[in-house]
Amino acid sequence: MNRSKILEDVVASQVKPEGTTPQLKVGDTLDVHYKIIEGDKERVQVFQGVLIAQKGRGINKMITVRRIVANEGVERIFPLNSPRVEKVEVLRRAEVRRARLYYLRDRQGKSRRLREDREGSNASA
Repeated sequence: MNRSKILEDVVASQVKPEGTTPQLKVGDTLDVHYKIIEGDKERVQVFQGVLIAQKGRGINKMITVRRIVANEGVERIFPLNSPRVEKVEVLRRAEVRRARLYYLRDRQGKSRRLREDREGSNASA
């Protein structure tokens, strides 16, 4: 076996199966359930925020989620195929026109809100 075949086999065994994570789009409000290890205890912590960026593909796929805590912006980057990511839930979808929402870092108050996605309704109505 050549190296690339061995590498593909290892990567294929590490990637989570299709369908375990929902279809994610930039602008979605997510709940990321993440395992935290404290000493010998393990628990699941939920990080809720807006998906502002996606990077990579396959085993290297990463998402950046931003939330506001005590009027301070907090961003976390999650590797989607990590065994520490239990599950990702989509709470709300937003209508955005950019691939990355880094401009939200400079916004405050009502201008930080994203327009709700109107799936199923006519765009002309």
